[in-house]
Amino acid sequence: MKDVRKTVRLAVLAAAVILIIVGIRENGFREVMSRAVMICLDCIGIG
Repeated sequence: MKDVRKTVRLAVLAAAVILIIVGIRENGFREVMSRAVMICLDCIGIG
């Protein structure tokens, strides 16, 4: 049982790292940040 948990944990970690790298390569960070800024500006009544 302990080996299964370790394997699943490593698989999830590997998937997360791969998806982060893909997001960075696709400029996902800029899109997320621009949307987050617009949402925050709308919340405080500026945007």
